[in-house]
Amino acid sequence: MSATASTNGTSPAARKKANPAGAVATWADERLGLATATKKQIRKVFPDHWSFMLGEIALWSFVVLLLTGVFLTLWFKPSMGEVVYNGSYDQLRGIEMSEAYASTLHISFDVRGGLLMRQMHHWAAMLFIAAMLVHLMRVFLTGAFRKPRELNWLIGGLLLLLGILEGFAGYSLPDDLLSGTGLRIADGLVKATPVLGSYMSFFMFGGEFPGDVIIPRLYIAHVLLIPGLLIALIGAHMLLLVFHKHTQWPGPGRTEQNVVGYPMMPVYAAKAGGFFFIVFGVIALMGGLMTINPVWRFGPYNPAEVTAGSQPDWYMGIAEGLLRIMPGWETHIFGITISWNVFLPGQIAPIALLGVVLAYPFIEQWVTGDKREHHLLQRPRNAPTRTAFLAAMISLYGLLWAAGGNDIIATTFKLNLNHITYFMRAAIFVIPPLVFILAKRWCISLQRHDNDVLLHGYETGIIMRDAEGGYSERHLPISEDRAYTLTARQRDVVYTGANGTDANGVSAPKARLDRLRAKASHAWFADNVQKPTAEKLEEGHHHAELEHDHQAPLEGHAADGHQFDGHHDVDGETLRH
Repeated sequence: MSATASTNGTSPAARKKANPAGAVATWADERLGLATATKKQIRKVFPDHWSFMLGEIALWSFVVLLLTGVFLTLWFKPSMGEVVYNGSYDQLRGIEMSEAYASTLHISFDVRGGLLMRQMHHWAAMLFIAAMLVHLMRVFLTGAFRKPRELNWLIGGLLLLLGILEGFAGYSLPDDLLSGTGLRIADGLVKATPVLGSYMSFFMFGGEFPGDVIIPRLYIAHVLLIPGLLIALIGAHMLLLVFHKHTQWPGPGRTEQNVVGYPMMPVYAAKAGGFFFIVFGVIALMGGLMTINPVWRFGPYNPAEVTAGSQPDWYMGIAEGLLRIMPGWETHIFGITISWNVFLPGQIAPIALLGVVLAYPFIEQWVTGDKREHHLLQRPRNAPTRTAFLAAMISLYGLLWAAGGNDIIATTFKLNLNHITYFMRAAIFVIPPLVFILAKRWCISLQRHDNDVLLHGYETGIIMRDAEGGYSERHLPISEDRAYTLTARQRDVVYTGANGTDANGVSAPKARLDRLRAKASHAWFADNVQKPTAEKLEEGHHHAELEHDHQAPLEGHAADGHQFDGHHDVDGETLRH
């Protein structure tokens, strides 16, 4: 008698049908080792804080740029060849224009969904650069660029630069009067280069401006070269983020050696995916409801014309402002004219600014001497000099941005254009230092307040009366979690410098540089308020307990003069007395 395998004792067992997806995954894993490589990463922990979403806004905006950009490339013609427009827009019908401008009008009025895609693409570009800039400021304020993340800071700075160049190239492609004005400014910046300027301009435009090759060249840079670099740098940025692990805000259970948060799969991946659709939806709403770059209003580019009140996209505002307020300085030497009024604000200042941004982590590391690894973020108040420096730079940015629209300000508010220009020339040297001083003093005041809260507790609003009839406000100790957060910072050490001479009185090598570092360290840290020591904390708590034992609440009156009914709610807790 033969036996038959069965699962229920009556019917023979059937072979389970293979899962095609599982078979494909097994086949790929046996050849590529994907499971081993990704098993650890899909359980990688990411902290949960709203400020970390700024980088994701930039990432998802870039994805929207890629998607909408692919759509636009199907109809855009990057040619400066002359054609006569016979499309749907009546006001320009019969006018000669470049194929680039004509195809832009065709996308806007004759391609289904074309105008929506154009405007989504432009808004996504604006959001991409804005999110990168704000993300960079968040990293700067919190010290997230410190070791071991200096390389990622450099990558972030280059991403911002490439994003601005990519935006300028895309802004110039429609070949309308406004974008042509921007190209004319770019031509002037290139020609301001001493000795080589005219040759560089001829090479870029393929002859005298505007030539007939600049649009095709910008198109190749816009859809191929710069996006390729952006994708490569974003990939490197993300790989380094995973390798170094994410920074986190100080708090209970969080140290320099761990990460507290949610795993990538499934929690963080689901949140990131949902956030992508939020960003996509917001950009779609902006593209559908908010007009941007209406090229049909400007008309085709004509080198003999300039659009009245022309303004570049916002991220080019500071360069525009520098150009407008720079005095007309020129130098004539050996038959060569050096136009400092264009060369300084158009080339030297942006390169110097980029150099300072990229070198900042190394400058701060040299001044502070801090070469330890950091995975906990700093509260901005605990780095007063750095925070004040960023505040000063933001004020400078705002002033230059306003200076870039001095003509609009003059016509809107009926002001004298020259007076606005003179004011801006002085303001960029006066206001940022004042903002620096104010922001630094503000941060130091907040540090003192944190120490007072640690030593004496928080203000309850309850008035106490002692045996002698004196009045004071009752304080209660803060929670252990908050105390941990306030004390989770390292004390600053001012570098005093080594002895500048040896036993024979001979100056030591690099003595001057060492003295410079000591002065910089003193300026950096000297005014900072350090967190209290454990002894001071114990003494403060003991003193507070003694005070509370000898005081009684004054019934019926609070600190602000209002009456209370015997209980007072502070930070969600009900205090009875």
